[in-house]
Amino acid sequence: MAPSSPIAIIAGVGPGTGAAMARKFALTYPVVLMARNPDNYNSLVDEINGNKTGPASAMGISTDVSDAESVKSAFGKIEEKFGKEAKVAAAVFNVGGRFIRKPFATLTLEEFESGWEANGRGAFLFAHSLLPFLLSCTTTLVHPPTLIFTGATASLKGSAQCSSFATGKHALRALAQSLAREYGPQGVHVAHAIIDGVIDIPRTREWKVEGVDGKLSAEAVSEMFSFTLT
Repeated sequence: MAPSSPIAIIAGVGPGTGAAMARKFALTYPVVLMARNPDNYNSLVDEINGNKTGPASAMGISTDVSDAESVKSAFGKIEEKFGKEAKVAAAVFNVGGRFIRKPFATLTLEEFESGWEANGRGAFLFAHSLLPFLLSCTTTLVHPPTLIFTGATASLKGSAQCSSFATGKHALRALAQSLAREYGPQGVHVAHAIIDGVIDIPRTREWKVEGVDGKLSAEAVSEMFSFTLT
């Protein structure tokens, strides 16, 4: 792959929003898919690589975003494939982390820290490795290189028995705001998307919600993210 070909990176690929974004972005860019468990992206990589129309191509990298060495290794593999001067047009930090709902009095320290590890520490490590790639192509792309963080209702309010998840998502929003103010003037678009609802994915199929259209479509979310890139 020539270094001049822009790519997209998605961290946190699963059967819902991450997969929908991968399919959408692959219509325009080669995509790099990150998840801790390769089972989350293997079939999707095969699907995209099997599409012979357009620029569709994908590579998957097993990555624990909360581990500094794992993130460093992942970006090293990106450099190996696309070159040290790789141009990243779009990146999405779509890591959810463990969703723990339990009374605070019974919450363990490990459970509480899991929210921060994924959304605070993980977002920092991902952005820290990614931003040099975005900065290197601020004048060579049609649209500004973009980093989107996937937030949730918990990014704005902490619900009862959700202190771990809410703490992590609050940290994610704060990081996104700080990066937007620092890197926006340098030509990098940083956005924080609040997904205010339950996304319709296999894991949530049995969840009860109000209204016929009470769940969000992963495809609709991916359309919104794609629009944000322009």
